Amino acid sequence: MRRLARAVLTVLLASALANAAGAAEPAGPRAIWTWEGESYAMLDSEGAAAQGIAFLKSKSVGTVYLYADAWRGRNLIASDPARYRRLLRRMHAAGLKVHALLGSGYLHTERYVLPAHRTEAVAMLQRVLDYNGQAAPDERFDGINLDIEPHILAEWSSRKMELLAGFLDMSDALMRVKARSGQTLPMGPAIPFWLDGIQLDWQGRRKPVSQHVQDIYDYVALMDYRDHADGGDGLVSHALDELHYGATIGRPVMIGIETSPNEIRKVSFHHLGEAAMERELAAASRSVGGMASFGGYVIHHYAAYRRWLGLD
Repeated sequence: MRRLARAVLTVLLASALANAAGAAEPAGPRAIWTWEGESYAMLDSEGAAAQGIAFLKSKSVGTVYLYADAWRGRNLIASDPARYRRLLRRMHAAGLKVHALLGSGYLHTERYVLPAHRTEAVAMLQRVLDYNGQAAPDERFDGINLDIEPHILAEWSSRKMELLAGFLDMSDALMRVKARSGQTLPMGPAIPFWLDGIQLDWQGRRKPVSQHVQDIYDYVALMDYRDHADGGDGLVSHALDELHYGATIGRPVMIGIETSPNEIRKVSFHHLGEAAMERELAAASRSVGGMASFGGYVIHHYAAYRRWLGLD
């Protein structure tokens, strides 16, 4: 009897461990926006880099959107590229992919949609392309993510359509610069989910702004900020148009989620726990994870995510 009891206990324990392992499986591929301060900290400090890599691996994050522009008077991608080479080698050795994150509140890059600032937008991208062209294979960026948001400009309310057209013009110009470089790394922007509700005539075609954007870029990261998967105001509903169109044209869609505090509760998982977030992402994956355009989730953002988890 004792042997039988031990055998039953062993089976139950193995089953429990298997279930726990299954529950720990992420709902989909994960990326994360990693902004100025935390990116520069990892570039400056081997300890911060080691901590960051270990943290990202522990949370099944496979792709880092690593900031690659100026901050606090330094522009390391141009002035000290060896720091990026060293960090990208470490991240790649750990199995992470790294996209150059371009766009910054610090630099007010929302202005780059204006024709007067087009040369600044091109220079921002060119620095990354130049870096990649001079780096060894294991030191190169695997992609580029842009976060340039015209809707935060003061004149948005009075010039919305003009600014959106400017965003598309800028996007087209940047993709042409990338094409001329001969580099094939995928480039895509962060866009709000509500662009699919705005029709715009651009280059002789009238369609939702989101579709124009998806036509231009290699992928999009949809700022789909909601704290629940289902229902008319949930993650799935707000992503469906972009996912369906992405499947039609063969372009991936990343679904962005928020962990920063927000006065509008439904915008962020901040007021919920990690288990609740994983439950909602699992529900979203059950609905759209089988779509050819589903690229996974991207978390906003590294520092906020760590604070939310009680690590900082």
